[in-house]
Amino acid sequence: MTPSASASAPASASVPAPVLAAYRYCETVTGHQARNFAYGIRLLPPGKRQAMSALYAFSRRVDDIGDGDLPASTKLARLDDTRALLARVRDGGVRTDDTDPVAVALAHAAERFPIPLAALDELIDGVLMDVHGETYATWDDLRTYCRRVAGTIGRLSLGVFGVTSPHGHGARETERAPEYADTLGLALQLTNILRDIREDAAHGRLYLPADDLAKFGCTAGFHTPVPPAGADFTGLVHYQVRRARALFTEGFRLLPLLDRRSGACVAAMAGIYRRLLDRIARDPEAVLHGRVSLPAPEKAYVAVRGLSGLDARHITRRTARHRAGRAGERA
Repeated sequence: MTPSASASAPASASVPAPVLAAYRYCETVTGHQARNFAYGIRLLPPGKRQAMSALYAFSRRVDDIGDGDLPASTKLARLDDTRALLARVRDGGVRTDDTDPVAVALAHAAERFPIPLAALDELIDGVLMDVHGETYATWDDLRTYCRRVAGTIGRLSLGVFGVTSPHGHGARETERAPEYADTLGLALQLTNILRDIREDAAHGRLYLPADDLAKFGCTAGFHTPVPPAGADFTGLVHYQVRRARALFTEGFRLLPLLDRRSGACVAAMAGIYRRLLDRIARDPEAVLHGRVSLPAPEKAYVAVRGLSGLDARHITRRTARHRAGRAGERA
């Protein structure tokens, strides 16, 4: 389903009280458990902010099942239950007085906006990969996982944001909006993997591709605050940073295709992670000592920059220069 600029709705004019209560629950979950995400969606109008909170709350439920300490059999059963709930949402089987506020909010958001709910099935498939303890031999393997757990979030969000057709952007560029949203999700997920490398190791998880680990002598894993003996850990991190930066560059082409406030939201969320990536690049071993984060003033600066439209204008100019260069080469 291709989102459109007309995908908007008033925040509460015709929203039943139980649905408003469900949205408030989802917004509370988002504010408490996803500070970077919550920082970005503050910039959206209320209706879109509510829908994004519903998407986050459902996605968080799926992630929490995968990340918890329950036996694998219990996780699989709960993911099956969550998939069944998603089917009820998709089929219009959730009433406004349902006892599950996340289901109520998600069902209402799906009526308001052209949200591709099938992407939430993909998210569940990605978390199943975690439950089964899958590892990744190559980047292509890891990319499949990242698309399921993060690219999906980009495409779901695009259903809420909608796509505009500003001057200078042809139909082909607009059609690629879901691809850009997906790629931006990959960039964020790879940044997450680098940031959480020690925490994941403590839970027996190692996401980076085996061929990259072997190339830089890091197959022993990351269970201590120092790199494995003889490993080129800095080289490994910088290699992944270059990959993530290329994904950010491609994904940021989404910004000029969004309305001002949706673009500001994406620029804020992605901008925070892009700066986080820069911090990791400056001090790779910091990720072995604890979670790297940005201070609140820097996050505020990123949000203001996004709201001003600076990032979108920069991407537009860069894309125009790239097109001009390619046209010159063909001439």
